[in-house]
Amino acid sequence: MADFGGSLSQIDVWSSDSMLAMRYRWLLIIGALLVAGAASSTPLVAQPAQRTADKPYARIAILRPHDGDTVDFEAGYIRHLEFHRQAKDTWTWYGWTIWAGDRQRWFVYATFGHAAADFDSPVSPTDDERDNISNVTPHAEFVGNAVYEYRPELSRGTGVPTPTARLELTTVDLEPGRDKAFEAALGASAPTAQGETLWYRMVAGGIAPRYVRLRPRLSLSAILDGRSEQVLPDGVNAVIAKTTVEILNLRPTMSYGLPARE
Repeated sequence: MADFGGSLSQIDVWSSDSMLAMRYRWLLIIGALLVAGAASSTPLVAQPAQRTADKPYARIAILRPHDGDTVDFEAGYIRHLEFHRQAKDTWTWYGWTIWAGDRQRWFVYATFGHAAADFDSPVSPTDDERDNISNVTPHAEFVGNAVYEYRPELSRGTGVPTPTARLELTTVDLEPGRDKAFEAALGASAPTAQGETLWYRMVAGGIAPRYVRLRPRLSLSAILDGRSEQVLPDGVNAVIAKTTVEILNLRPTMSYGLPARE
């Protein structure tokens, strides 16, 4: 409890007229805010969708720690995140370790919800590279870096994944020229998706056409119990060259600026 430095008799007590005047002023302020909200042409619930439409791009990259060097890699990567913090980086960076898959223990880092122009002005590329060389590259190899575009019509979610403990990552490589047929089949089945299901199409950075699906889940059991949700729609197998399904573990200490879970 705060110490006012004296007895109640030493504290000025507002008169009833002053109290009424203050209440009147607050009513005027609240009324003005309500009028301003009613006059807005865009309802508050529409704002996240608008942000998704304006900022659909994501960057997803992969690091492979050197054999026997995982501990030093993780410590170095955490030091590199401190560089981003000191540089006042406004981007959010997710960090995951691949738990199940041929790339076990590889590290996936990603940033979501960007406009194209955002990539023209990241934190200083020169300083970023210098810090990477000092802290990251001695312990790991950069093995992938691609830009993706979120496809809301194929998805269930906002395009920025919920930072849950587990993530199912599905990578789909298509036969050349079959992207339209693939998207048509996905679009038809999108309304039946259970839980957060986010589809992105690769814009640059690898074999095309390539799509990735992110399904954030709270636990491994939630992924395993939802195995039927992994199945792609009927009719798409003929256009797919390769499908890979991996399970990732979120690494909060190797992430930066994660959004709060609702």
